[in-house]
Amino acid sequence: MSFSILIADDSEIIREVLERTIRMTQISFDKIHKAANGSEALTILNDQWVDIVFTDIHMPIMGGIELIKTMRKSPELNDTPVVVISTEGSSARIEELKSLDIKGYLRKPFTPESIRDTLTGILGVT
Repeated sequence: MSFSILIADDSEIIREVLERTIRMTQISFDKIHKAANGSEALTILNDQWVDIVFTDIHMPIMGGIELIKTMRKSPELNDTPVVVISTEGSSARIEELKSLDIKGYLRKPFTPESIRDTLTGILGVT
């Protein structure tokens, strides 16, 4: 089975590193979409099937929290798993994100093992 993933982060370097890290997991992905902000991410989500979204919190135009809230209001996107990857890690922020039904939270810098474990846990693959 192949999957489709979306990476939303305003840093091109982080998007590239995350893509390479995801490819190292040897999980089969048909497509890895990339967006520089939440608005671009929503455009992709409305045009393409995506199995899982990795998003940063702080991005220009539309941040990750607004992206997640918009997804949760959409019947088509409500069930799409979201993993937040951010440098911000306050307990209040993590609780806010959990209330939005995120499936995971990873702090930057992330490790290849944390990405692999997150993906296998959410997608149910080994």
